[in-house]
Amino acid sequence: MGSLIVAVLGAQGYSDSLGKKNTATDITLYDLKRGEDVVTFVEPTRYPERLAPLFFATAMAKRAILIVDELNSNFGECAMMLQCSNITAGYIILRNYLAREKIEPLIKGTVLENYEFIEDNITVLREKLLSEVDKQSPSVTAEKIESYGTVPVDHAFNVKGVGAVVLGVVVNGSVKKHEMMKVLPGNKMAQIRSIQKHDDDFDIAFQGDRVGLALKNVEVEDLDRGTVLTSDEKVKSSKLLKAQAVLVKYWPLPIKSEMVLHVGHWTQFVPGRVESISDDGDWRKPVITLTLEKELVHFPGAKGVLTYLDGGKLRVVGTVELP
Repeated sequence: MGSLIVAVLGAQGYSDSLGKKNTATDITLYDLKRGEDVVTFVEPTRYPERLAPLFFATAMAKRAILIVDELNSNFGECAMMLQCSNITAGYIILRNYLAREKIEPLIKGTVLENYEFIEDNITVLREKLLSEVDKQSPSVTAEKIESYGTVPVDHAFNVKGVGAVVLGVVVNGSVKKHEMMKVLPGNKMAQIRSIQKHDDDFDIAFQGDRVGLALKNVEVEDLDRGTVLTSDEKVKSSKLLKAQAVLVKYWPLPIKSEMVLHVGHWTQFVPGRVESISDDGDWRKPVITLTLEKELVHFPGAKGVLTYLDGGKLRVVGTVELP
């Protein structure tokens, strides 16, 4: 089974024609299936009034479709979020007679300059994405399966007769039926009762798979978006970050002490206060110390996305290297 998750930005409800509507909260997911191949589309339903859904959509995705109706602040913010989330491949659809020559200077030097400009044609777009999934390399062999795995949770709910169920994407390794997983942050353990991928039951899921996991030994009250299930010992939790940041080129001012920034990583969007800041003369590459409201779960050296919700027309600040 091949799978691909695609963020669809710039036009609410565009995915209605691309796939079958699935989970809908502040982000809405749609599935497009052909045989065993699945493309999942994620739209940030509550954006632009809330920034977090835009982050979640790009954090979950490996590709993006950016629909551009006009060159406004929302376009700029989506472009910077794609840049900070390192979505290096995707498609740009221009509408309202926008010319490619108008947008190319604005995306020069960003990940978007690698995106393919395509016509606004649902059939063509669906075929391109399904073809991309079909070309994916076969699943790893049993000898190469990593014995650990990590699943950041994006939705959690209770199912009558089953118990706690979570939805998420396997971000590394593999997860197996009956396996015990850490529930982070915290010190609880949960056992995987069953695994589903797009409504079909499996005994194992691999990196890149979108899964539904039924869990034992944990209550749904202990799970929410941002919870991380893992059996990987390298995963850690941090509440105090001292880290190198890199600000996007359109961010207008230096970061100041006492600012409240949000750090986005996986399906976490955690506020933190800037305790101190220093630089070597380049304010776009500062070292910042952040005290977070709650623990952030991550791999050492992973990238987080910095945002400032009071930033006006641009709320995407840059990236930070997690310790």
